[in-house]
Amino acid sequence: MEIVPSILSADFTRLGEQVRQVADAGANRIQVDVMDGRFVPNITVGPLVVAAVRRATSLPIEAHLMIIEPERYLQDFATAGADLLIVHQEASPHLHRTIAQIKRLGKHAGVAINPATPLAMIQEVLDLADLFLIMTVDPGFGGQGFIASMLSKVERLRAMLDGRGLRTDIEVDGGIHGETAPQAIHAGANVLVAGSAIYDDPAGPAAALAKLRAAALSGAAG
Repeated sequence: MEIVPSILSADFTRLGEQVRQVADAGANRIQVDVMDGRFVPNITVGPLVVAAVRRATSLPIEAHLMIIEPERYLQDFATAGADLLIVHQEASPHLHRTIAQIKRLGKHAGVAINPATPLAMIQEVLDLADLFLIMTVDPGFGGQGFIASMLSKVERLRAMLDGRGLRTDIEVDGGIHGETAPQAIHAGANVLVAGSAIYDDPAGPAAALAKLRAAALSGAAG
């Protein structure tokens, strides 16, 4: 089970410090949410911020590309220091080619799907990607409420992967906190992305991460 803090909720005036805080607290990697204002209704950051995070930590970095035509920018994010490049099925009409492009760059390939996208849309690439990201909110903004019906989707994806003998990571992103984390783990996810639950906690990012990990482990035990 892995916890991946999203810097979307971090204080960008102290970005390096806040990345180092969660790294020291045991984060498994760091997520950079990239939004273009077209695929999702928000604009965030690009390769320069990935490069800044790279300078702040030796942890793996995942770039969640919530952008149209992600294949045009894969090289830029790879060069900036991202280790895992996650593209959306909805924005990647030639998904086989895009996954192959990521692998040629020497990076891990992730495929994300929105809440309304059926699992049938990724069944032809189940054996190609290193990670599948089930969005548990509609992407575009931090701090949204968890869509509980996505737990069934996680269960079904885990069954699909198990049926092919694949131990591919299932990541969930959106509304993850102390109550939803164990539910997601119990459903079959093994990677949790959390932004506001970590960076908005008055106790600070390190303490928040420890609490989230403890909650998630209760789901694994169950």
